[in-house]
Amino acid sequence: MSALLVTAAPTDRRAPAGPVRLGPVTPETYRAFLASRATGAEGPSFLQLPSWAQVKDGWTHQLLGWGPESGELTGVALVLLRAFPGTRKYFAYLPEGPVADWSDPDLDGWLSPLLGHLRASGVFAVRMGPAPAYRRWSAATAKAATGPGRRLADVLADEVDPLGTVVAERLRARGWRKCGGDSEDGADAQPRHVFQVPLAGRSTDDLWSGLNQEWRRNVRKAGKSGVEITIGSAADLPEFYRLLRITEERDGFRLGRSLAYYERQYAVLNAEQPGRMRLYLARHEGEILAAHTMVTVGARVWYQTGASADHRREVRPSNALQWRMMLDAHALGAAVYDLRGVPSTLDPGDRAHGLLRWKLGTGGQVVETLGEWEIPMQGTTNGALFRAFQAYLARR
Repeated sequence: MSALLVTAAPTDRRAPAGPVRLGPVTPETYRAFLASRATGAEGPSFLQLPSWAQVKDGWTHQLLGWGPESGELTGVALVLLRAFPGTRKYFAYLPEGPVADWSDPDLDGWLSPLLGHLRASGVFAVRMGPAPAYRRWSAATAKAATGPGRRLADVLADEVDPLGTVVAERLRARGWRKCGGDSEDGADAQPRHVFQVPLAGRSTDDLWSGLNQEWRRNVRKAGKSGVEITIGSAADLPEFYRLLRITEERDGFRLGRSLAYYERQYAVLNAEQPGRMRLYLARHEGEILAAHTMVTVGARVWYQTGASADHRREVRPSNALQWRMMLDAHALGAAVYDLRGVPSTLDPGDRAHGLLRWKLGTGGQVVETLGEWEIPMQGTTNGALFRAFQAYLARR
């Protein structure tokens, strides 16, 4: 393994006893490591793929790996770097990474050399998304707790992950700050709350019975109405994007991404592994009424982006799409189907609650991640740049 020998970064509070091997790795070596870790529900995120760096326009990147003297990798990280205008300084971002053993009690043994390497690369601050989950609520628990003014934080979780709790405590002790503090929805670039449907050990009949009555009724209705589900190609992305703009206007959100962004994403992810990103289309009487994208990495499958038309919604094309995608994820041997972000509100009067209600119908669970964490490098200039960068993000 090509590597740098880096000692603990001055920003870390507890330095390891000796140097740790860390350095750049080739995309091939990096992918091989991810493949070795992509066999379960806790496998690496698609946001840590080497190809994801090519999706992010305006960022440069580094592929880094940790390993002992024998050269065998023990962890990897995709680091995205954004230059601060007018300087040679960078903001470093590790989306849903690094991919490492978060249960290792020697957190400093791999975080310290990472910070040291990044500081030497001109980085003024680092943001990362630790992998462990924090809390989980079943669909039944979240639905039963629905009410005016209610939020997930008001509800006793069905499960609290002890590793997530320990990792959060360790990061705080070392000067890392949770983005947005302890506010429930935070200020993360990635969703703090996601919705997941476990697939491992379940049959398709189990998945069907896991849907609530409304979902089963809507899937049946789509079938009886003649809704047809197909897998599209790059040529269908303009129609997907047209429907996405309609969806954004209807639902009051704006992703701010161009058609070129989705075309690049589709091209680079599938170039890395054919079929890694799929575009699903729901047609009724020959017209595309809905289109959803799906990404696969090992035993994890994500529903990434969904779009639908304003008309003929009564034939339930989106329910039919999701059911087909869930079945395909199951057929691929996935351990979990991740429907990505949900809001933390349990108040039916909040507009955002509709998204959570829709996903609850699949019978999965709300998972609160640890969120994203930041740390500025030591030094007056680095601190000033970090504050200026935070102010810039707040204005976006």
